[in-house]
Amino acid sequence: MNIQGKSALVTGGGSGLGEATARELARLGAKVAVLDVNLDNAQRVAADIGAQYGNDFAVSIHCDVTSPESMQAAIEQAAAAQGTARILMHIAGIGSAKRVVGKDGNAAPLEDFARIINVNLIGTYNAARLFAAACAKADPMEDGERGAMVFTASVAAFDGQVGQQAYSASKAGVAGMTLPMARDLAQHGIRVCTIAPGLFATPLLRTLPEPIQASLAASIPFPARLGKPSEFAELACHIVSNGHLNGEVIRLDGALRMAPR
Repeated sequence: MNIQGKSALVTGGGSGLGEATARELARLGAKVAVLDVNLDNAQRVAADIGAQYGNDFAVSIHCDVTSPESMQAAIEQAAAAQGTARILMHIAGIGSAKRVVGKDGNAAPLEDFARIINVNLIGTYNAARLFAAACAKADPMEDGERGAMVFTASVAAFDGQVGQQAYSASKAGVAGMTLPMARDLAQHGIRVCTIAPGLFATPLLRTLPEPIQASLAASIPFPARLGKPSEFAELACHIVSNGHLNGEVIRLDGALRMAPR
């Protein structure tokens, strides 16, 4: 798919990997809807994109990916402003670390596990199903393609650390539904791929003390540094551009394999 001129939705687009992806899409000529539960962040990113490339290139929309009503409203609002979206970059997600049995000897609260699954896994499916329903009604493009979706998993889906039960399970679920969803949506000409990033220099990670950041970077075989959000964004956009990439989960981690803790 040629990204130029296409409309794209970016969930979690107000910060980190989502912000970098929204900016890269705009650089490549896409019209970008920056979706985020934090509207202030979404407005900031959209305003920056608009100032750089023109106001027609970005809109900001409040969106809770776990809510069917909120996600549907965001899709409709973006379509009214920019036309039917052909690209979904689903990057919204949250993290968690909690042992099954705490130091106090008590079991971890079930609601903590459910919250992570709800945002990271169910939120991904919710965004995908509603995007696909709208995209399937659009006219086909080259090769009969109508759209492309890129999900965000994590290396924790494959080698999660102690305390990452909920996070790893949610991201493994995203990885696991990639191929069946690609097969399901093939009849509609919609491709589905997932990126599983390793350790990236996101604003959240940058809040850690410098020695911890340096230790994390040193654990990556090569290059021995944290990943750049721009590198994630470049891969996400390449997946959209490369029409034969479908049903695949791609690790982006510098050959990192996480230790148990």
